[in-house]
Amino acid sequence: MKANVDGHIDSLYASQNTGISAYSTLTSNLNAQVCVVGGGLAGLSCARELAANGFDVVLLEAKRIGWGASGRNGGFVSDGFAQGMGDVLARVGLETAQGLFAASLEGVDIVRDNIQSTGRGDVTQGHGGLKLVRTPDDTALLKQLEDYKSLFNAERVFVPRNELKKYINSNSYHSALYNKNAFHIDPLRYSEILAQQAVECGAVLFEQSEVQTIRSSNGRWDVNCSGGRVEADYVIIATSGYGAVFEPIARAIVPVATYVVASKPLGAALDGVIDFQGTMADTRRAGDYFRTVGKGDARRLIWGGRITTRRSQPKQLAKMLAKDIAGVFPQLSNIEVEHAWSGLMGYTRHKMPLVGQFWPKEHPNLWACTGFGGHGLNTTAVGGRIIAEAIARTSDRVELFRDYRPVWTGGPIGRIAAQLSYWNMQRLDKKSER
Repeated sequence: MKANVDGHIDSLYASQNTGISAYSTLTSNLNAQVCVVGGGLAGLSCARELAANGFDVVLLEAKRIGWGASGRNGGFVSDGFAQGMGDVLARVGLETAQGLFAASLEGVDIVRDNIQSTGRGDVTQGHGGLKLVRTPDDTALLKQLEDYKSLFNAERVFVPRNELKKYINSNSYHSALYNKNAFHIDPLRYSEILAQQAVECGAVLFEQSEVQTIRSSNGRWDVNCSGGRVEADYVIIATSGYGAVFEPIARAIVPVATYVVASKPLGAALDGVIDFQGTMADTRRAGDYFRTVGKGDARRLIWGGRITTRRSQPKQLAKMLAKDIAGVFPQLSNIEVEHAWSGLMGYTRHKMPLVGQFWPKEHPNLWACTGFGGHGLNTTAVGGRIIAEAIARTSDRVELFRDYRPVWTGGPIGRIAAQLSYWNMQRLDKKSER
């Protein structure tokens, strides 16, 4: 993968966000109340929330702010988690499940409020969301609709095939659930905004400052980089698919790659094919997600999918995903891809984020805010707020995540198992569609 002039991986987002603010490299020894490790959306959210509450915060990023999955993802902001709410309910019970879902809703509001407070209308690129079904049986979808309303007081609208065709002209989709609360954004642009807000609140950010070791010392923490170190009362691990630094957390994360392409401007070629401006994703076990961005002749398609545990980007990535697009939308069989990129997301075995202090006796005041692969951007926002509340001792909402602790993912064998599981999901999806 190539880097652009600003040091970010080449993508549509990087091409449209040149001149992103740069931050200094750590070259001295500092003292702080809190040291946040990782400059993605989770780490930035933690830094912003804590600094806004009066804490002295230093954030260390190994590359650039928003360099990893935070600046390369699909840009979806919607409620819920990667783990379905039905499975969450079965594991934690109704009260905690409702609390978790309410937190996910709050995360959507946090992202929306952060953007609106800046007046940057260019960050939000569309409103509403569709969960698309590729099988004619609506039973599961209607059950999900009822559960959302009765258990979580969440508004969803069932969209039958004949109505769906007005917005998405594809024979692949049979029905959908519409979520008016969802929206989508330019994630790299949002990363920059969140960084600026953290600095305005008093946080100090460092880039190109890769953490090498984290050690406890005399009741505090020494966070060491090649050019300096930070001594802090609290440490928050907010890295993810590109290395969690702290071994007990690193063992609980499987780095999973997903691929994204952006077409060349399609303009009128999208008319009558995709006439929906919000987020779109199918409900398959191994699904696709897509959205349109831009206006008029500049309108183009962003498409993501095909998760894998391989770290290298396929040479024929653009052709692979163009083929996937044509399989769903034959009208776009001649689509030209302008940008193709990949990113590593951090997944946990239970498909829920790691939010909390998991070893208070062995590693006091060390916190985790990671494992957000597949969740959408709302969970990083509310995860950062909940961690800040816990450290400030203003709420105990961190207990909502008490049943989702770090679980060893199996190392290299676990990555192989994850890949085999994905292939099996693809097989089951095809069987269901037949």
